[in-house]
Amino acid sequence: MSATGTSNENNPAEQSSSSSAGKVRRLVLSGEERTKLNPYSDRDFYAYPRFVTHVDDGFISTLTELYRQRLRPEYEVLDLMSSWVSHLPGEVKYKRVVGHGLNAEELSKNPRLDYFFVKDLNVDQKLELESSSFDAVLCTVSVQYLQQPEKVFAEVFRVLKPGGVFIVSFSNRMFYEKAVTAWRDGTEYSRVQLVNQYFQSVEGFTQPEFIKKLPAANTSAQGKQLPFSWSLGFLGMLPPSDPFYAVLAYRNFKPVFE
Repeated sequence: MSATGTSNENNPAEQSSSSSAGKVRRLVLSGEERTKLNPYSDRDFYAYPRFVTHVDDGFISTLTELYRQRLRPEYEVLDLMSSWVSHLPGEVKYKRVVGHGLNAEELSKNPRLDYFFVKDLNVDQKLELESSSFDAVLCTVSVQYLQQPEKVFAEVFRVLKPGGVFIVSFSNRMFYEKAVTAWRDGTEYSRVQLVNQYFQSVEGFTQPEFIKKLPAANTSAQGKQLPFSWSLGFLGMLPPSDPFYAVLAYRNFKPVFE
């Protein structure tokens, strides 16, 4: 990783900026926008393991390729709000992968995790992890359930190393009763803007990058042309594929690799 920097020892303005890094500078959601239709404990809702994937193969393939492009083998990775699968490229062995989630049985079945912990981030946003200890943090199809996203994103900033990346991916699927109102009542475009604002609410993240891949018409989840797709679509028998969205940003700077 190649990066350059200059001392801010004699520059009060730069010292102030540095000391504010990682702080929540504004709240994105109102109190009402943080509410859920199902107000009961998330730990109870996720108590029963779900050994399913919540998005289709096309989405997963796009996500794995994004990880292949952005994550290096020497990385230490935190898979936030994870489950029994992490969608990391199978041929890459990372230095360390730590998982977090709400169901220990699911996490224990995830072959990519070296270690995992269970925690409800809607109750306590503090991550019991060392500062500047991860090169990448991932959050896959789960950001819609965060009721305190600004605090969670600030904690992610804290545990990332300088130059570390936070990749937030999502589609249009959700547990409707457990998604926050701001997400549930929004459009796909507004949800992208919402995640963008979560990043911008924390001092020190780089300008967020946005990646989108919409499924082509008349194709399967694997991207293959379906036989008789026109007639199936006309009859309403062609299930739609999942759109892919990702918003990502880096702590302090985007690294340049030599």
